[in-house]
Amino acid sequence: MREAFFERKTNETEVKINLNLDKKGESSISSGIGFFDHMLNLFAFYAGITLKIVCSGDLEVDGHHSVEDIGITLGKAISKALGDKNGINRYGEATIPMDESLASSVLDISGRPYLVFNAEFSDKRAGELETELVEEFFRAVAFNSGMTLHINLVYGKNTHHMIEAIFKSFGRALKEAVSVTCDGVPSTKGVL
Repeated sequence: MREAFFERKTNETEVKINLNLDKKGESSISSGIGFFDHMLNLFAFYAGITLKIVCSGDLEVDGHHSVEDIGITLGKAISKALGDKNGINRYGEATIPMDESLASSVLDISGRPYLVFNAEFSDKRAGELETELVEEFFRAVAFNSGMTLHINLVYGKNTHHMIEAIFKSFGRALKEAVSVTCDGVPSTKGVL
């Protein structure tokens, strides 16, 4: 089983993540930011994984530290669970509609972290989540997991739908990328 536990504690947050890439189960997310919890639950469902997250952070300041630190911790947990990446598909992509919105995520678990994030939201908040933190979350995941990640919001009007399409497409793309499809490491270099 490809699973990992990762914990991060700073003066601003304490994050604990349990992740199982091979078992789709009931996830449990508690970040203190309701809309973000909803998005992470959707991500886990569409990725076909079990994800448990507990975060206590300085939400009296704002959500930035909690969202970013969850992204850092999730990225590290994904990397740890994948180990030497033996047999993974490596690449994943998904385009997902959510009513009037359409989002695409394309990723490469390459060991070369990079984020391209093309999305603008019409509202500054979705529930309690500041929408500018969506990009911060994905940057933290990409750079701490060692993946190249391209996220493109093709179009949309409703901020909730736009963000939901992004999280669902990321989940489906990750599911494809971490699936075991071959023997060995999928690279001409022999290492990822």
